[in-house]
Formats: sequence, C-alpha cells, structure tokens
Amino acid sequence: MTELRWRYGAATDVGKVRDLNEDSHLASRRLLAVADGVGGAAAGEVASGVTIAEVTRLARRSPVEAQAELGEVVEAARDRIRAAVAENPESEGMATTLTGLWLGDDAVDIVHIGDSRAYQVRGEDFVQVTVDDSYVQHLVDEGAITPAEAQDHPYRSVVTRVLQANPAPAHFETRPALLGDRYMLCSDGLSDVVDDTVIEHVLRDFADPQGAAEELVRLALEGGGPDNVTVVVGDVAEHRQPRRWPWAVAAAGVVLVIAVIVAALYLRG
Repeated sequence: MTELRWRYGAATDVGKVRDLNEDSHLASRRLLAVADGVGGAAAGEVASGVTIAEVTRLARRSPVEAQAELGEVVEAARDRIRAAVAENPESEGMATTLTGLWLGDDAVDIVHIGDSRAYQVRGEDFVQVTVDDSYVQHLVDEGAITPAEAQDHPYRSVVTRVLQANPAPAHFETRPALLGDRYMLCSDGLSDVVDDTVIEHVLRDFADPQGAAEELVRLALEGGGPDNVTVVVGDVAEHRQPRRWPWAVAAAGVVLVIAVIVAALYLRG
C-alpha cells in the first residue's frame, strides 16, 4: 500500500540582531508548521511555542481526524495563549503567526494566520500559497503599491491578523497533493530579506530538503539577518507500507499444522 508522506528538512537561526529566537517550527512525516512569535518582551516565544505544541497533536491523528481537528487545534492554541496572559499579565499582547501544512492521503490541508508564508514548487510553477495578513499586503490588494514596492516598504513587518488571546479567524484551504510537489514554509526573517526569485532558484537547485532549508537560512543571514529566520521544506513523497497479509497466511498455516498434530495425538491416545 502506498501512502503520501513529507520528505522534509528544517533550519532556524536567531539572526544577527535579535537576542532571542521567537520562532518555533515542526517538521514530521505528516505535518509541517512555522510559527513566528510576536511581542518581544511580551513573550512571543511562549506564544509560538504553545501553538506548535498544540499543532504537534495532529501528527498522531489519522488523516480524517486531523482534517476535522485543524480548527480545534487553532482554538486550543488561542486558549493556551489566553491562559498564559492571565497567569502573567506582563505578557499581554503576546501573539504568533502560524502556517501549517497537513499531508493527507491525496490533499494538503493548510492553516494560516499572519505573515509567515508557504510557497509551492510544482513542475514549472512557483507560487506563494498563502496571502500575508499584513498592512503592505492590504496596500497591494488596494492597488496603492506594487508587490515590488511592498518588498522594501517601511511597514512591511506590520501584521494585521495574528493568533492571540483576542479572536481573529485563521484561513483554511485544501489543495490537491501530487508526488513531487515541494512546499517551503518560512518566517518573515527569510521573505523580508531574500527575493522570491532567489528562493525559487534554491528550491529547484537543492534536491535535498535539508540542504535547501539550510541554504535559505544562510542567505537570510548573508543579507543581514535582521530577524529570526526559520525555514521548513517538504517534498510530497511515497511511503510504501509492507504487505502484511502473507505473514498472516503463514501464521494461519502454522496454527493449522499444530491443530492437526494435536488432533492426531489425541486420536492415537
């Protein structure tokens, strides 16, 4: 039986300016996720950490269960952030972005809030899968600035929606999964520093997901490393389950032979 699994790699770095890495991430055979803590002194690393801890629960679920529980996990993370703020009022305002990809039997389920991104490479196509919840993205949508101008806009790091104690809905999307698809998730420590064309070249040039992730982090640091940077790369790959029925047949045969021997001994006695 053939199942789909991520073949993945991940890398993270505090950068050259910050003292603390407020990014958190997860890379596993079914689940990829990046969370970028917001708040600095308000404990952004706590927000991103508890969020990834909640998301990790999905890694132990079946595809059907995980798809059904994706929204519940987001709310559970929000509850934990709310509880952390109640316990430590000085952390009021802590929040996190979240971009997560669950690989099911034939589809990728995406959850997204904030400005951490997911990109996809499929054949000749390279696309940004998520849309930033940010002020400059709003300006782009309104036609006030171009995407090129957004790259260097002074307010490009201002997010308009994050996961925090106050309710703000996340975005959910399902995309078909095809063998050979490559996805890359990152915090804005990469996307604010390294141009999309360079990101695409790296994702195409490095066959190994781990090598691609490490190279992208290196380029972000080479560009000044003004923020924490986290990159997770996942390829949709085959995972072949061993056929178990021949062993079951063999076991049944052994049981039958033993039964015949026991019966023969009983009749002889």
